[in-house]
Amino acid sequence: VLETRDPVIDTQFRYAKLRAAESIVATKGGYMHAPGGESYYAAIWANDQAEYVNPFFPFLGYGVGNASALNSFRHFARFMNPAYEPLPSSVIAEGDDIWNGAGDRGDAAMIACGAARQLTADGVVASDTDELEGRFPTGDANLCTSTLYYDALLSAVSLGRELGVESAKTARYAAQAGALARAIDAHFGGEVGGYDTYRYYTGNTLLRSWICMPLIVGLKERSEGTVRALLGPELMTDDGLLTQQGGSTFWDRSTLYALRGIYNVGQADRATELLHRYSQRRLLGDHVPYPIEAWPEGSQRHLSAESGLYCRILTEGVFGIRPTGFRSFTLTPRLPAAWDRMNLRNV
Repeated sequence: VLETRDPVIDTQFRYAKLRAAESIVATKGGYMHAPGGESYYAAIWANDQAEYVNPFFPFLGYGVGNASALNSFRHFARFMNPAYEPLPSSVIAEGDDIWNGAGDRGDAAMIACGAARQLTADGVVASDTDELEGRFPTGDANLCTSTLYYDALLSAVSLGRELGVESAKTARYAAQAGALARAIDAHFGGEVGGYDTYRYYTGNTLLRSWICMPLIVGLKERSEGTVRALLGPELMTDDGLLTQQGGSTFWDRSTLYALRGIYNVGQADRATELLHRYSQRRLLGDHVPYPIEAWPEGSQRHLSAESGLYCRILTEGVFGIRPTGFRSFTLTPRLPAAWDRMNLRNV
C-alpha cells in the first residue's frame, strides 16, 4: 500500500497493482500471467512476464502471482540448451507450443540465458533485434539487449552466492559484468542531438527512448546527459516518451523504465514531476485508468504487465529496493522535495 503526498500517484499505484495481479489464468500448463488486452491469454512472454511483472509479485505476498512467476520460468527453462541457441519469445497454447517471432535475440537476454556466447568484437551483445521486435532499426547490437544482460550478470552473482555456486563461477560473472559495463560505454556512448548520452546502435543519429536502460542498471557515467535527453522536447510528449525522435509512436514501457531510471540516478524531483503528469494522464485522461501498451499499435490497450512496471517505479525507483539474496536487499529511498513523507506498507 503506497501512501505519499500525491493522491493521483497513490491511486494510480492502487489501480496498477490490481491490474498487474488480476490477469492470471489457470491452464493445463499451470498458472499463466496473461498480457491480456483482449488478445493474449494462456501464454507467457519473455518481456511481459519474465522481465516486467514477475519481479513485482513478491512485494504483494500474493501466492497465485508468485506461482505464475515460477511457472513462467519453468516453461522457459525447458528450452535452455548447451548450444546456447536462443529461447522462444513466447510460450503459448497453455504451454503446448511457442511463438518465436522476435528474431535472433529470442528475448533470451530478458531471461538471462545465452547472451554470454553472443558478444561482438567490441564486447557488447550481438543482436539484430530488441524489445520492439524489428518495429524500429536496431543495427547488429543494441543498447537494450546489452544492458539487460549486464543486469542479469549482477543478479546471477547474488543468486549464485545464495545457492552455493562455486565462488570461481560467481567471480567470473562479476568480471564479465565489469567488462560489459566498460564495453557498453565505449561502444554506445556518445553525443546524439547535442546530448552526452548513448547511440542506440552503431550509426544511430536519432534519440531513442531506450537510452534510459543504463540508468535502470546503475550505469551512471552519462546519466545527466541521458536524463536531459529523455526529458527534452525531442522525445517527451503529453503521453510520455516517443520511441524515436521525430516520430509519433510511443510505447508506455519505455516511459515507465525511464521514470525508474531517473529515480535510480538520484534525480527524484525531476522524476516526480514527470510521474505526476504521466499518472494524471493515465488515471484521469482520455484512455483510462491503467498504463497502456502503445500507440498507434494496439490502440492503447491495457496490457497487464505494464501496470507491473508502473508499480516498480515506486518499489524500486522511489524506495530503491533491490533484492540481493533470499533474505537481503539494498534500500535507497529517494524522497522528492515536494513530499515530507512516503510509506510503503504491507510489503
